[in-house]
Amino acid sequence: MKHYDIIVIGAGNGGLTAAATLVNKGKNVLLLERHNIPGGCATSFCRGRFEFEVALHQLSGMGTPAKPGPLRSTLQRLGVLDQLEPIPMEDLFRLIIPGQIDMTLKPDRADIIRTLQKRFPDEKTSIETFFDLTYNFFTQVISVMYLNDPEATPDKYPLYFKYALKSAKEVLDSLFQDPLLKTLLSPYWTYIGLPPSKMAFTELAAMFFAFIEFLPFHLKGGSQTLSNAIADKIIERGGDIRFNCGVKKIIVQDNQVKGVITDTDEVIYTNWIVSNASKVATYIDLIGSEHIPQSVVKELKKSTLTQSAFTVYLGLECKPEAIGMTAATNFLFPHTDMEAVYERMKHREITDQDALVLSCYNLADQSFSPPGTCQVAIVTLKYGDTWLTVPPSQYAAEKYRVADAMIRVAEKAFPNIKNYIEEIEIATPLTHLRYLNHPKGSVYGFEHFIKNSELFIPNISHIKGLYGAGGSYGLCGFQPTLDSGVLTASKLLKDMGA
Repeated sequence: MKHYDIIVIGAGNGGLTAAATLVNKGKNVLLLERHNIPGGCATSFCRGRFEFEVALHQLSGMGTPAKPGPLRSTLQRLGVLDQLEPIPMEDLFRLIIPGQIDMTLKPDRADIIRTLQKRFPDEKTSIETFFDLTYNFFTQVISVMYLNDPEATPDKYPLYFKYALKSAKEVLDSLFQDPLLKTLLSPYWTYIGLPPSKMAFTELAAMFFAFIEFLPFHLKGGSQTLSNAIADKIIERGGDIRFNCGVKKIIVQDNQVKGVITDTDEVIYTNWIVSNASKVATYIDLIGSEHIPQSVVKELKKSTLTQSAFTVYLGLECKPEAIGMTAATNFLFPHTDMEAVYERMKHREITDQDALVLSCYNLADQSFSPPGTCQVAIVTLKYGDTWLTVPPSQYAAEKYRVADAMIRVAEKAFPNIKNYIEEIEIATPLTHLRYLNHPKGSVYGFEHFIKNSELFIPNISHIKGLYGAGGSYGLCGFQPTLDSGVLTASKLLKDMGA
């Protein structure tokens, strides 16, 4: 009879950091992963002479050795920082609205303010006010939400209590008049899938603070190097990892986990489980209706899934400058109406009314592809429903048709991309559904409305011994999901009395 102190289901960011934290505390840990490599979204794949980064745009929270960010400190504690080569990006992002604006911002607060004030002189004072507010507000958010100050009151943290429940649009509208300026200050909404009217100001402030103060980073070799480093450290310190080994059942008796049944019908016992699978898959597929607490049923009923993504990976037989690519991260928007852009995400078709995010890692790391080449990932968010109705017999033709339309849109800002294509791969919402096992291919878990935030739905254990880590249980993105595994493991250890 096989027994482990703790079983971790899924080797995505949260599962890897949870397992690494637990083995570092001397626990006997088994990590089960249905894929043949670790990482989930933090992986890469090869086509021809190119190794493509699957999902990472900009890694937040790293900071520099002289000014370390929280993620750098986390990776140091996990023992993997020395195996990584973080490369700072020189630009925050480039925003292009054809015929209206083409502007690149640097990851420096003073430089951003100067650049924006030069372009929008009538809003000079408001620009300074916005960044003062963003920094001061998020500093209070850190104290209240992350440091858990037990004496948090409106008198002590007035900005937090005033703005924590406000949308990004409310704050932007209160300060600015020019729609172009508002758009320049909010393209990061595409990183969580909610337009400024629905996005919490807290989320916008967090991203600006993290990327400006601790810089956006690329990892040499891509995010797969991070996943491999953490997996190697788990094994080195005595943990077990099984790839190509999914879980089909979590055994629950009297509201207590007792173990798992793998895809090969092997029973492995434990009283403690961390699930890095989505919350829907964990409770609906792995546990079953007879054991789901009503508290979870209520949570799932009032939560909606985020978009999936449609991504075209291009290996180009040219350097970035040949197509006019000058920044590693590029937002290509059709106009300033983000509500209309958001509505486009409900349609499978890609037109010049869709928003695209283009990443060219060679701008940060010239060695990311063979000499004389570059690679570009073009992404747009699309709800998974739009692809679930495509007949299998038409799937290949449809994804190439839509990809061709996406490339034509990208060429409005980056001419002649198509002429340089050497390798191409396409990921649809069905691709994400297949590899991530997320319902409808959702890439950000549940939609990040304020009502779904940890202010109202804390990540707690509803079944004794069962814990969740990853984007379904809190914030999405690389830094938040990496942190979530550490936090979840810490809660589990506390409950174990370890």
